[in-house]
Amino acid sequence: MEFTLTPEQKLFKQEVLRFARNEIVPRVREHDRTSTFDLESFRKLGKLGILGLHLPEEYGGGGGDALTAVLAGEALGEAGVDAGLTLAYGAHSFLCADILNRHGTEEQKRRYLPKLATGEWIGCMALTEPGAGSDAGAMSAVAVKKGDRYVLNGTKAFITNAPLADLAVVYAKTEPELGHTGVSAFLVEKGTKGFSTGACLVKLGVRTSTTSEVILEDCEVPAENLLGREGEGFLMAMQTVELDRSALLAPVVGAAFYVLDKCARYARDREQFGKPIAEFPAIKRKLANLRIFAEAARCLVYRVAWKRDQGRSMNDLEAAVAKLFIADWSLGVFNDAMILHGGYGYCHDYDVERVFRDTRLTAIGGGTTDIQKVVISTFIQSGFRL
Repeated sequence: MEFTLTPEQKLFKQEVLRFARNEIVPRVREHDRTSTFDLESFRKLGKLGILGLHLPEEYGGGGGDALTAVLAGEALGEAGVDAGLTLAYGAHSFLCADILNRHGTEEQKRRYLPKLATGEWIGCMALTEPGAGSDAGAMSAVAVKKGDRYVLNGTKAFITNAPLADLAVVYAKTEPELGHTGVSAFLVEKGTKGFSTGACLVKLGVRTSTTSEVILEDCEVPAENLLGREGEGFLMAMQTVELDRSALLAPVVGAAFYVLDKCARYARDREQFGKPIAEFPAIKRKLANLRIFAEAARCLVYRVAWKRDQGRSMNDLEAAVAKLFIADWSLGVFNDAMILHGGYGYCHDYDVERVFRDTRLTAIGGGTTDIQKVVISTFIQSGFRL
């Protein structure tokens, strides 16, 4: 297993870092304070090629591999970009565009992917419901075929990008009696009759991302907008795990290095009792733990992406381990980062409190920590070895 980056990948990451620091980061604090989505920066990500980096060139993408997509996300986090923007990017590029690229017809891909790759259109995935989160197979949204159309009814909850989305991958049951094997996926455009969104949620973190309900009331979708075949929707949703727990986690890895740099600088400059606080054992332990987390998290995320690039069979264990480790460990090390900064760490202008708030979602979105433990324990009981 080799994670050595090519010269091109190293240069690419540096370019993304420079771009983000110069073009996005100067507005981050104000957008976080006002809970404003940075549409201008989102469009710039499209122009830079990041939104469609992993998509085929024939559909306007960059033809890049999964590891390069991870590097882009890591660079954004390391530059100090807020997690609201990186979450919006992830939901758009990986939960919407990637699944369309994998399962869409040639006509569907040519119709939608070029617009998604450039950021002209914003995408989202509508899976979670008020009563169906971890148990996605318990969704109540239904799709009934009537002639050349499907009629969708139901409500989706906590949908990132929904208020701004031009295209949604919506999951609903075409055969409710079959449970998760009766779930199908549909491409629903903004403006479709019967498709609407609720009010934006006010959240603890990732405040700059827009999140709301998706409401389906006799929403009529052309039959040709079925993604894949009937009954394949649940498996499609589960396939997003690879990128959900690598590319979508990459900004957290980058944020760890961003916070580490801030903590190290502050510890060198801040003096108490006649010497820099960096000389105190308690501070050294906090810095060491943060570096351990950053390095370990990077390796776990790189491994998931590397395995996909090798064309090897993916399994939920590796993804679950990466997700669980980052979710659990980030809580402690980012809390320590705030404490290291003392009173300043609790203030908006020092950024570490924003990173702490933003990364709390890691333990909830994309499968809760408890669900990851169930997945891991299932593999242990089966005697599975990597």
